[in-house]
Amino acid sequence: MGGDTEFQVELSEGVSRLPAADWNALVGDESPFLEWEWLASLEQSGCVSTRQGWQARPLLLRQAGRLVAACPLYLKGNSEGEFVFDWGWADAAQRAGIRYYPKLLVGIPFTPVSGARFLTGGAAEETRAALIGRLGGALREICDGNGLSGVHVNFCREDESAVLGGDDYLSRVGIQYHWSNPGYASFDDYLSHLRSKRRNQVRRERRRVSEQGVTTEIVCADAIRDDLFEPMFRCYLATVESHYYGRQYLNRRFFELLSERFRHRLCFAVARQDGEIVGGTTNVAKGDVLYGRYWGGLRPVPYLHFDVCYYAAIEHCIEAGLRRFEPGAGGDYKFLRGFDARPTYSLHYLADPRLRQAVARYLEIERDDAREAIEQLQAGSALKHPAP
Repeated sequence: MGGDTEFQVELSEGVSRLPAADWNALVGDESPFLEWEWLASLEQSGCVSTRQGWQARPLLLRQAGRLVAACPLYLKGNSEGEFVFDWGWADAAQRAGIRYYPKLLVGIPFTPVSGARFLTGGAAEETRAALIGRLGGALREICDGNGLSGVHVNFCREDESAVLGGDDYLSRVGIQYHWSNPGYASFDDYLSHLRSKRRNQVRRERRRVSEQGVTTEIVCADAIRDDLFEPMFRCYLATVESHYYGRQYLNRRFFELLSERFRHRLCFAVARQDGEIVGGTTNVAKGDVLYGRYWGGLRPVPYLHFDVCYYAAIEHCIEAGLRRFEPGAGGDYKFLRGFDARPTYSLHYLADPRLRQAVARYLEIERDDAREAIEQLQAGSALKHPAP
């Protein structure tokens, strides 16, 4: 690695200001939501902006002028769109007279998907660990030097938590539900691995959707027509508008940019009734993983959500040989359909020692509760033999 003088730390004005090839070389095989095309589209569409509480300031590490590591960094003026909830910490800080915002966040806006947060371009394990340490140290220095309340690294990889977790960065464990493909030959093969009650439930729900004359088509990459992006945006809006807690983080321009530069990663599930689109889901695929993102129904069709978001996606994963399906945050109903509990990780550096000590005590209890819950959920899986 060499001495400290060989490395230069830099804050950029945004991922969109950086050469796409240089940034994507650091991303490599990691999550598609880390790629330049996704992050730059969020910035250039205005979904990520100071007005929205997200100021993009990616942290770069250069060696002899060459970009060797980076992390997607944001100066946050709120806790919206993060999905690792710290509103309770913000309230506690306010009561104690500690200013909580602005804060630093390493993560992907509006996207509760785990993956690398310290991008090192396929560096060897030892080199990667050293680069993570350097970036983690730089984040602390930026935080302390600018009087910020803390640094939060959301949905990071376990190896990143192992390197930085300790007295400075507090470790947090959460729970998501993921579907794993051990090599199912067909959707019926998957069903045969479910316990009988759940198997009958899935068949009944799919039958009810079919009886209403609804068919679902999976369309991916270059097969996606231009005229599908507008209804997919309307599906996204429909979900936002149908829930009191809905927040519109994305706009039409973002979907337009995806059509121009991210189509090769997209996989739409489109439901039609009488020839009209009645619902759909915007999924993203990379490598052997499918990620479920934006669902919406344009007509009230019972069980359409389950069929489009889960069953059609599972069927596609089996046919395409994809190994894992991550449908996003929350939802015990996923567990009932063969999605098993998996841990997620985050890291939190809090500058004020009073707040840090209080949160550390809370996280210790929360970690134990999360691990116990995961063990219990795995033991009660809807699958006869849960995936390891």
